[in-house]
Amino acid sequence: MAFNQDFLMGFLSGAVVGAVGYRLYEQNGGQLQRLVHPAPAFRQNAASYQPSVEELMAQKERLEDMIAELQMK
Repeated sequence: MAFNQDFLMGFLSGAVVGAVGYRLYEQNGGQLQRLVHPAPAFRQNAASYQPSVEELMAQKERLEDMIAELQMK
């Protein structure tokens, strides 16, 4: 009898938690979708961005400076 009661309590607890989780998912579905799938416009702009040679050279110099500082330590 105890096994059946424990099983039923676990089953009911799981069902309640599942129902609450589903309800929260339905209420906040838009926010979750934006987290999982970023806006398409952002992805297109990021993919089409081409840095200039000057920007790349400045980044290269900053990286070389950082490497030199780390090697000195």
